[in-house]
Amino acid sequence: MNFSQGTRGIIRTLAIALSVALPLAAITISEADARVGGGGSSGSRGSRTYSAPPSTTTAPGAAQPMNRTFTQPGTPAAGNPAAGAANKGGFFNRPGMGMLGGLAAGFLGAGLLGMLFGGGLFSGLGGLSSIIGLLLQIALIVIVVRLAMSWWQRRHTPASAYATGPAPAAEGPGAQTSFRSGLSGFGLGSSQPPLEIQPADYEAFERLLGEVQAAWSNEDVGKLHTLATPEMVSYFSKDLEENKARNDINKVSDVKLLQGDLAEAWREGETDYASVAMRFSLIDKTMERTTGRLVAGSETPVEVTEVWTFARRRGSDWELSAIQQTS
Repeated sequence: MNFSQGTRGIIRTLAIALSVALPLAAITISEADARVGGGGSSGSRGSRTYSAPPSTTTAPGAAQPMNRTFTQPGTPAAGNPAAGAANKGGFFNRPGMGMLGGLAAGFLGAGLLGMLFGGGLFSGLGGLSSIIGLLLQIALIVIVVRLAMSWWQRRHTPASAYATGPAPAAEGPGAQTSFRSGLSGFGLGSSQPPLEIQPADYEAFERLLGEVQAAWSNEDVGKLHTLATPEMVSYFSKDLEENKARNDINKVSDVKLLQGDLAEAWREGETDYASVAMRFSLIDKTMERTTGRLVAGSETPVEVTEVWTFARRRGSDWELSAIQQTS
């Protein structure tokens, strides 16, 4: 039995909606969070990349897991870029999907083409015109939508593995409750970290906050290479190229640190790490590159809370190693 024109129209509409919904959602998110880092969580924290930084007064919620990282699970440091890129991919390329994922993607592609050109979902595979074919089409569409939603939520919500609670408060009369460096808004937190962070380090963190934002706003990749790890610069460069492809430019100004707390500091071999929760204000605007027309943002300052991780090899300066959003 052949499908009626009405049935074909409904299925074709579902196929078109499915094909455009996720790309549009991605574009909306990228425009809303156009500042440095793209409003996502990127970078590496050495062997603690897949562990949540402890909560602080500045960022009492959990830090979100990395959306982009070169570090593979179980490795102490950043792996090679090719491995990181291979680990990304869509929900059909998740670990464990393998050939099954490829076949599913192939069947889906053939079916969508069949619907868009007037046939049933399985017309591209030889055709099924019975009522069983219709039911299979509807079931497959539901499965694909649920897979897409599940994949999207896993990438944009804190993982359940992030179950580490806030660092326990120090007890007793000798507990150090807070520490303010001379020029910055940083507090040391409630417990002494394994690596001692000095006032000069806090000043360096605050300086890097402003300099990274300025270099990003000026699209100065050369300057970013002096302020961040090669991994972070690769992400910044990709985001800047995407802005150019959309004929957009993101301008960040008036960056002011309002509050900061050290979440944790540690040493791995010759490299020191410090994860710092920072609440800061900034003016974040995205404009059309050729006309200057405002695309997103405004002249009104907004407040942002993020966890920045800095890394320093023995005898070198601190540089940005990761940015994580907070919930």
